Amino acid sequence: MNEYTNYKDFLAEQLKDPEVKAEYDALESEFEIKRALINARNVSGITQQELSKRTGINQSDISKLEQGKGNPSLRTLQRLAEGLGMRMEIKFVPVERVRN
Repeated sequence: MNEYTNYKDFLAEQLKDPEVKAEYDALESEFEIKRALINARNVSGITQQELSKRTGINQSDISKLEQGKGNPSLRTLQRLAEGLGMRMEIKFVPVERVRN
């Protein structure tokens, strides 16, 4: 069994497996939402509790979203953005294809 010194090394090793890589890539949008919410809240300098007060969304639900344990609707994301004093952008970008 391999010993890893940190998560990044472990992840890099796991992503060498094409099946693991495909599953990981399929979750990228969900990871991005989680990262964006956490970063936006940190930039705004407010707690989950304050965001909850501003949006009417339960703090526990905000926590679940930040942990990647939820699938928020567009309306929920809009409410969170407004509560953070921000606006939401959604983009469709071309998928990079690996050529053989």
